[in-house]
Amino acid sequence: MQAGKRSKEFILTLLDTPDQAAKAEAGSALYRYNIEKTGIADRTPIGASLSDPETGKVLGGLWGRTELGLLFLDMFYLPEEIRGRSQGERLLSAVEREARRRGCKRAVVETSSFQAPGFYRRHGYEEFGRVAFNLPGHARVYLRKSLE
Repeated sequence: MQAGKRSKEFILTLLDTPDQAAKAEAGSALYRYNIEKTGIADRTPIGASLSDPETGKVLGGLWGRTELGLLFLDMFYLPEEIRGRSQGERLLSAVEREARRRGCKRAVVETSSFQAPGFYRRHGYEEFGRVAFNLPGHARVYLRKSLE
């Protein structure tokens, strides 16, 4: 710092509810930075949903994104009454197929120990990390899968 110049005192604000516009702008800036460093701008949303054939209402689905050769699975939800009928497998297979078409070589997902790590393991995912919750016996579970 040069003599005579004062450093700015930036204002830090702790938020319970993020300012969505500020969050979106920061996300855009981070993505521009990633593009600058990699030379690749390929982030694309991906997803598949299941709908009631009579009403058309979306009952659940799988959503994420593809980027830099990776499939990121962000959210997967099916109501209890649909689980165990191979519908989750249909959704996962469709999304993985599309990710391969986009050139993805690997997939990553994070889930909770009380959610679906067993589902992912049955479909070829392997655990590579775990962080314990402040809830005895439960953790955040990180899994990956080769799509090649």
